Amino acid sequence: MSLMLTPENTLPVDGVAGTLIGRAWVPGAVAGPSPIVLRSDGVFDLSERFATLSDLLETSSPLAAVRETPGTFIASVEALLANTGLHADLSKAFLLPPLDLQVIKAAGVTFAASMIERVIEEQAGGDAARAEAVRATVHSVIGDNLRSIVPGSEQAMRLKAFLIEQGMWSQYLEVGIGPDAEIFTKAPVLAAVGSGSQIGIHPASQWNNPEPEVVLAVNSRGQIHGATLGNDVNLRDIEGRSALLLSKAKDNNASCAIGPFIRLFDEHFSLDDVRACEVDLQVDGEDGYRLHGSSSMSQISRDPQDLAGQTLNANHQYPDGFLLFLGTLFAPTDDRDHVGSGFTHKRGDRVSISSPLLGGLHNQVTHSCDAAPWTFGVGALLRNLAARGLLGR
Repeated sequence: MSLMLTPENTLPVDGVAGTLIGRAWVPGAVAGPSPIVLRSDGVFDLSERFATLSDLLETSSPLAAVRETPGTFIASVEALLANTGLHADLSKAFLLPPLDLQVIKAAGVTFAASMIERVIEEQAGGDAARAEAVRATVHSVIGDNLRSIVPGSEQAMRLKAFLIEQGMWSQYLEVGIGPDAEIFTKAPVLAAVGSGSQIGIHPASQWNNPEPEVVLAVNSRGQIHGATLGNDVNLRDIEGRSALLLSKAKDNNASCAIGPFIRLFDEHFSLDDVRACEVDLQVDGEDGYRLHGSSSMSQISRDPQDLAGQTLNANHQYPDGFLLFLGTLFAPTDDRDHVGSGFTHKRGDRVSISSPLLGGLHNQVTHSCDAAPWTFGVGALLRNLAARGLLGR
């Protein structure tokens, strides 16, 4: 059954009072994706001025640009959301993930609790059955009070030396408390799925989990203009076997969900609000199982601004901008089926990630080979924009 999106489960607590931008598939003589803005009187297509969302975020002030562009009405907010998902009527507008030409980057191991879980994955060799025993050993040596340690500080280096002596050093601790953040490419350009879509788990994985995260929208000059939500779907058994399998663990068909909208920074929403975000996760299984957890951005060990700066700098540029997953505190350890099995997804699980000021992102789990194949790439986007007369403006 398709997920049903509504204003109540999708919009922030203040509705459309903030500046919410995104993308929608817009019908017409030539249908295609357009940047949109949500307003009190409906959803408006901004393609008359901006061919892509990347173009909009590259302006000197995206907030002013959105406010100055009337746009073309395409649907009510309710109608757009109701027509989003596997049941979508292609003759009507429906919601897409809120990015196009931007690279999809992710910062890993940015919270102490999830960092320790990565160490456990590594020590257990990706075997969920061994994880509980390894968890007890790791905690006895490392403890769980790493949040106060500033990555790259003298205190962090002393801890590193101690852990090496104890035989407990790990590549995950290196990026967790060392000077350099782990920044990787989560998915190719245009490969993300949006709210209402299926998310993909590789069928070979027996131990995996959602990763609810805040995602920054950053332009080519490193300016952070807003934020949204994301699910950095993770295969714990694959990555636990070897960190060199990170791509197989992280980048599969439909394994990256982003949405529902980017909330631009304005008079009522800022980077400080991102720093204070509480991100909730709920998983509802078709077997009656329910998991609830939360992630507090106040516990992040690296500031969002620092992570954006480690992603884009004099040594690495992104001319169309990027979206950056900030990492998660949440690493589920509760047993789902039997003692010692830990948590893992089952097909049909409904995953909801929400935060009061960013709204709700809703997806349903399937195998990556059964999710809708990714066919609309950069070439298809350029041909579509050309056919609609939107290039060269």
